[in-house]
Amino acid sequence: MITALAIYFFVVAAIVTGFQISLALGAPLGAFTLGGKFPGKLPKKMRFAAIIQILILLLFTYFVALKADIISTHPDYIGVIGIWIVTVFFLFGSIVNVSSPSKPERLLWGPINVLTFVACLLIALF
Repeated sequence: MITALAIYFFVVAAIVTGFQISLALGAPLGAFTLGGKFPGKLPKKMRFAAIIQILILLLFTYFVALKADIISTHPDYIGVIGIWIVTVFFLFGSIVNVSSPSKPERLLWGPINVLTFVACLLIALF
């Protein structure tokens, strides 16, 4: 079960990474992020933030892979601590996305964040 949940996380991370790359390259998808504050292209500062988000997702993917025993490059406690960081991040992300003033963001990322939070919580607990 943990491996399946980790694979779900990897798929979501890949989709979000693609979305963040699109934002960074100037795709007019601003309504789907940051509360819809920038409905078209994001300003340059925010596009840079999209790149930072990709790096964070890569780190999170590494933590999930460690905790799910898909890779074992560090001691177990790194994966244990890391997965709780990821879980808390997705808890807050769920709250932010579900309550977003942007309907597109709320409808797309709200459910994805909630499901990913649940997946991370299950990975963390087992």
